[in-house]
Amino acid sequence: MIAVSWRQFRAQAVVGAAALVAVAVALAVTGPHLVDVYRSGMAQCRAQGTSGSNCDNPVLDTYRGLQIALAALVLVAPALLGMFWGAPLMAREIESGTYRLAWTQSVTRRHWVLVKLGVVALGAMAAAGALSLMATWWSSPLVTASQNRFSPGEFGLVGIVPVGYAAFAFALGATTGLVVRRTLPAMATTLAGFIAARLAMTYWIRPHLMTPLRRVFSLTGPGGGVGVEVDPQGLSLVAQAPSVPNAWVFSTSVQDAAGNAPSTAYLQQACPNLPGIGGSVHHLQGPGLGGAVSAVPVPGGLKGDLQQCIATVATRFHEVALYQPASRYWAFQWLETLVFVVVAALLAGGAYWWVRHRMS
Repeated sequence: MIAVSWRQFRAQAVVGAAALVAVAVALAVTGPHLVDVYRSGMAQCRAQGTSGSNCDNPVLDTYRGLQIALAALVLVAPALLGMFWGAPLMAREIESGTYRLAWTQSVTRRHWVLVKLGVVALGAMAAAGALSLMATWWSSPLVTASQNRFSPGEFGLVGIVPVGYAAFAFALGATTGLVVRRTLPAMATTLAGFIAARLAMTYWIRPHLMTPLRRVFSLTGPGGGVGVEVDPQGLSLVAQAPSVPNAWVFSTSVQDAAGNAPSTAYLQQACPNLPGIGGSVHHLQGPGLGGAVSAVPVPGGLKGDLQQCIATVATRFHEVALYQPASRYWAFQWLETLVFVVVAALLAGGAYWWVRHRMS
């Protein structure tokens, strides 16, 4: 029965390798064209005098279907490896009882569990690594054009973190299969556990891996920006995201030297011409990226009044941003990968202990 199990694994590995080859061919054929579109788009943006996030590069809409398919494949691949390689790896033999036959022959418990965990885990990590490497190469023009590498939709799809996800998913599946002792429930539990771990890392753990930096921007200078919201209750300032390419911005606020936000009374005094625009709500863009001033159309042509308002407020207040700079991107990649690999090692250690001391 051990031979049958390994034959099944080899068959799945062959299918997985064929799928990787098909993906590699599709990416190799379309990748050069994607680079050409990106370069042409950048040249057009430079000719128009735009750059950074203001550059609307057409590469972001090129091969849109392939972009979605590749992202979905990289996203679900670790979960599939955990479900179809990890969970059935030992659960199938435990469920049928054939593992006892193996232990009565020349295969010891230690050899049985270590070979299964080691060989298949390396295969899962290699498959995830190969897919991630191809996705990283192909999508590099897209990542460069979007300037948003820390976004949840991009961070977990490129770089080295998919390798950590695969190691964790496989170890979770193998350990769950040992404990649950049934294949289908172990597969379902592995999927639920993997999704929960990814969500926890993305929204609760990753933001705390490194302390964010604090940066001060002028309300009228390049980089920062502020919006003025006018409603029947009065004025309020809304800080815009600063112009820091590929940064992960946690929060923005308008403060004075003591850390206090401008009061409604102060804003009404500093901006006397803005309140009471027909009793409606208007969000006016103040000095934004690169220090340019823009405004949505409002009654009365208040662009000049808005400029004067922001200039007055800027003499006392500034914008404060908490963010992770682009230079920390790979540090976050390595830290998150390390977290998942360590958890995978702990799960594998738990599986080894379970086989040695709890299985009969």
